[in-house]
Amino acid sequence: MALPLPPGLTPAEVAFLCEMEMVTIVPRQRLDGLELLGGSIPPLQPPRRTDIPLWLALLLKRQNRANIVPPPWLLPASLANILDVETEMTEAFSSPPPLPPSAKGSEPISPPFQPSCTADASAHALPYHWLEVGEVLLDAASDDFEEPDLVRRLIRDIREVRLSKLRAGVEVLDAGGGVQMNGVGGLEVAEGRAFIGGVIDNLRKLGASKEQTRKEREAEEERNGYSGAGADDYDDDMEL
Repeated sequence: MALPLPPGLTPAEVAFLCEMEMVTIVPRQRLDGLELLGGSIPPLQPPRRTDIPLWLALLLKRQNRANIVPPPWLLPASLANILDVETEMTEAFSSPPPLPPSAKGSEPISPPFQPSCTADASAHALPYHWLEVGEVLLDAASDDFEEPDLVRRLIRDIREVRLSKLRAGVEVLDAGGGVQMNGVGGLEVAEGRAFIGGVIDNLRKLGASKEQTRKEREAEEERNGYSGAGADDYDDDMEL
């Protein structure tokens, strides 16, 4: 019998889905256009930049047929600014990129289905798949970065700051509050789901245990003929 699958997407599945993100490449040789399920890819003519899916860009990169242009938010200066914002905002995450204007009569495009990893993307906001795209590009196209080691360090620092805020936000669940998830990325949600879900389950069990203890105490007091109202009146007299 097959084991039940965990709820939601696993980190590996999220990393796989991020390969549908559009990135910008600079082709190194002429290539014919392609008809894909997600749309048409125009003919590639160097040195004209073209936006294509990440999975196709990785394939061309491995074949030395194209170079990948890092998105503006993945540059060292942009990551340093985002790190400063994340450090200053102790209870919230940096704002996601703004939604692009939708064409008249069409439905608006929202994350993660917007071109937020191309060369025209915002340089001051982390997209939904920022962590996955950053790790994939640094692994497969590190030579396309001016300072890949610095970019790796900044991504690691941003990830640690955001993870600490995500874990700190779970503490408010004990008080009946909620965790603000605005701006949290896909891989961060997948990695934190087990932790947050475990905390919620433990709080639910703790609450059920307290409720059961209260009911047993009230039942015992009722059997012994004890009335809680008298004790409350006594406490009120002592306060007066």
